[in-house]
Amino acid sequence: MAESVKKLLKRNKPGTKANFFRKWPDEPFEEMESTLAVQEFIQQQIRIDPSNIDIILTPPDSQEEGVWKYEHLRQFCMELNGLAVELQTECLPDTCSQMTSTEQWIFLCAAHKTPKECPAIDYTRHTLDGAACLLNSNKYFPSRVNIKESSVAKLGSVCRRVYRIFSHAYYHHQNIYNKFENETYLCQRFTKFVIKYSLMAKENLIVPMPDAIMQGIRTEEDGTTSIKEP
Repeated sequence: MAESVKKLLKRNKPGTKANFFRKWPDEPFEEMESTLAVQEFIQQQIRIDPSNIDIILTPPDSQEEGVWKYEHLRQFCMELNGLAVELQTECLPDTCSQMTSTEQWIFLCAAHKTPKECPAIDYTRHTLDGAACLLNSNKYFPSRVNIKESSVAKLGSVCRRVYRIFSHAYYHHQNIYNKFENETYLCQRFTKFVIKYSLMAKENLIVPMPDAIMQGIRTEEDGTTSIKEP
């Protein structure tokens, strides 16, 4: 009994070295009794191997799809905060006065009463703040166990906005993007996620992906999908 309770108390004790953070035992999903079980399961799969995107995006049996998509998007936004912190070192208002990716794309910030241009780093902060407000809204997401379809429908707009952070980082701060992506595989995971659940138009996915990701996407859609290269 004591061992069971200890496994459920997933805490980093005071004084724990960074190399031993989150080193508690893995648990099968069916043994996770918390209302945050889906989040815990996703984070566990990422911790085991962040490069194993197919496994991370594979839901447990009988898992409600709406909750699965919602929890993944929460996780993406939490991890994107790490990229935002890295971007602050060189994505400055003087050098990145607009939120752009390629020359064809300039984005207006929806955080204002009337959408307007923002420096890229401000756009990034505003977008992640807005996503957090929506995803933590008691009005739209009062439960982490059951989610109404009308609320799930709002996830696509969040995906479109947060993806722009990836595209700006790739086209304007590629060293930071590459370092972050090599450690987290976050953009690759996000790209496959939004394609799998049809949350973004494929022509808007402008960050080049490795062949393995592209092949997986084509396989899922019976060989009919292609993403336009920038």
